[in-house]
Amino acid sequence: MTATTAAPSLLSSAEQRRAARQLTLAMLALGLLGVGLVWRWILPEQIGVSQLLLGFASLLVAVPVMRSAWYSLRYPSLHGITDQLIALAMLGAWATGDLLTAALLPIIMIFGHVLEERSVIGSQEAINALGRLTRSHARKLQADGSIIEVDNRTLSAGDIVEVRAGDRVPADGRVLSGQASLDTASITGESVPVEAGVGMLVFGGAINLDGLLRVEVTRIGDESTLGKVIALMQNAERSKPPITRLLERYAGSYMVLVLLLAAVTWFVTHDAQAMLAVLVAACPCALVLSAPATAIAGVAVAARHGILIRSSAFLEELADLTSLVVDKTGTLTYGTLRLQSIDSLSVDTKEVQALAASLGAASSHPVSRALAGMADQEAYWPLTKIHERQGLGVVATTEKGEAALGRPELFAQLGITTPLVPEHDGPIAGLALNGEFLAWLLLADSIKPEARFALSELRELGLGRQLLLTGDRQSVARTLAQEVGLNEIQAQALPEDKLNRVLKEIDHGFRPMVVGDGINDSLALKAGVVGVAMGAGGADIALASADIVLIGSDLRRLGTCVRLSRQCRRTLQVNVIIGLGWTLAIVVFAAFGWLGAAGAMIAALLHNLSTLLVLGNAGRLLRFQEPLLRLDPQAK
Repeated sequence: MTATTAAPSLLSSAEQRRAARQLTLAMLALGLLGVGLVWRWILPEQIGVSQLLLGFASLLVAVPVMRSAWYSLRYPSLHGITDQLIALAMLGAWATGDLLTAALLPIIMIFGHVLEERSVIGSQEAINALGRLTRSHARKLQADGSIIEVDNRTLSAGDIVEVRAGDRVPADGRVLSGQASLDTASITGESVPVEAGVGMLVFGGAINLDGLLRVEVTRIGDESTLGKVIALMQNAERSKPPITRLLERYAGSYMVLVLLLAAVTWFVTHDAQAMLAVLVAACPCALVLSAPATAIAGVAVAARHGILIRSSAFLEELADLTSLVVDKTGTLTYGTLRLQSIDSLSVDTKEVQALAASLGAASSHPVSRALAGMADQEAYWPLTKIHERQGLGVVATTEKGEAALGRPELFAQLGITTPLVPEHDGPIAGLALNGEFLAWLLLADSIKPEARFALSELRELGLGRQLLLTGDRQSVARTLAQEVGLNEIQAQALPEDKLNRVLKEIDHGFRPMVVGDGINDSLALKAGVVGVAMGAGGADIALASADIVLIGSDLRRLGTCVRLSRQCRRTLQVNVIIGLGWTLAIVVFAAFGWLGAAGAMIAALLHNLSTLLVLGNAGRLLRFQEPLLRLDPQAK
């Protein structure tokens, strides 16, 4: 019998030692009990020796039982009710001279608690496994170009590290050079390797399957994605589901009811075993564990899929959502400018991309930086006499003459004739070489390929009302809404506008899931029934405001969240039925004396069986698995 708290959490070293001591005492007591029973059988005339052995066995296990009961009186909890009832049953057995029951009853319960701890869903192992991923060695690049091997805990933001094939990425960072396939399954749940290239953000803990990368460290330790994963998982594991809080509210009343029932049983039957059996049978362990076991299993499964649930309560909230409020930039889109198309009739596209990337790399403007990633550094044109014209573009000299990249106004200043500027909702850059205009480069924030599929999936799951809420222009929002299948939009929304719109949705009877990633989404995320933040690149305040974090920022995991929540609810309902129904049945059998002369011990065995049934049913959740399939690039 352990003095546990109501909410399951990782066992400390002190708790582990306490459990080991209790198990040792239980095994010693069991040995003495066996010797006492054998002595009674072989030498029945020496009943005193047998009773002495049984009494000593009961005293061995009485210490942890009474200590736990006393602890539960000082710090009330649901588990504490079990401790108190077992202590009372033990005192009752002593009072009636039933030393066999007084010894065997706590032994059975201690072994039952050990089985519970061994059966309680592998969330602790999952957290420990994730924790091991945060520790690794790193190949740090020195200022003189040399490479030294260091502990990744000594890294700081701005350091450059080399990641070889087979190495683990030591910290969150941005790829400076190289290309490789990364295994991120332990972090995002993505079974398909991710292709990492220049400019891409990578997670600490990912495994480099091939290639050679140089990565600039951006976040380390607890601030890294993996560090936040672990912190969120530990927080979720310690949280109490609503049903647990409800049971705790009526714990005192339940204890009084059990004592009254035991007293009535005694006065009616005058059967001490029946009274003790009632006390033991009423131990609510199965009912107490029904919600936490389900929640812990759900949290562990979610973490395996790259979904971090900050509170197990939201596993229940997710099942009842009716609408979706979603941000645009960084959520439905990547949040970074990408080349959308090249408007050119007569020039080789590869040549245009290489020249534009070369000029873009020479400028600090966001549009130029976006264009710089269109080609590898090996394909860059040699440039001389580079001159960046503030707000207009960049001009440089190449082997083929003067090249220019920038806004339409730049070419007017240079006296270069340009075709009509195409209509486009996004930045436009022109490119010229040796006085001849080559092409218009049209950039835009690219839509995530899974966006349309994810929104369609949510509609099938009952989130039929879907609203795009963005601070971007109306035309941009309308174009994106058409692409992903959204019918309702609100553009040019400030943070307070987003908050008010979410509150309005709730006032109208909807239960919205709010999905976002930025600082401007934090108020809306907090106000929604469930707030979901994008983990990859999401603002810290958004992550703190959200109830759920998608580590890989894959929108398809929204559907996984809802389906997992509904599976958790079904599992919880079954567990409550098992816990409540089984307990009531044992109590009735015990009260009527139907458990026989050894009623208390039989009740203890049946009680532990119900607990294991609840844990086993919760464990079935661990089979929940939804791998992310590759999207069909042709799918619309």
